[in-house]
Amino acid sequence: MQVKIFDEGHEKDLEESVNDFIKDKEILDIKYQVAISIVGEEQLYCFSAMIVYRK
Repeated sequence: MQVKIFDEGHEKDLEESVNDFIKDKEILDIKYQVAISIVGEEQLYCFSAMIVYRK
């Protein structure tokens, strides 16, 4: 069993990264998380996923 972590600033980037990675792997679980931060008047988003898989 192995784990891979992805962290992107946009949900479409995360979707593309995860889809590319899981093409040829046996996926056991995917955990998804969104974090939001406010810096001044700007909102920052962090979209992340942890994939548990077998080679």
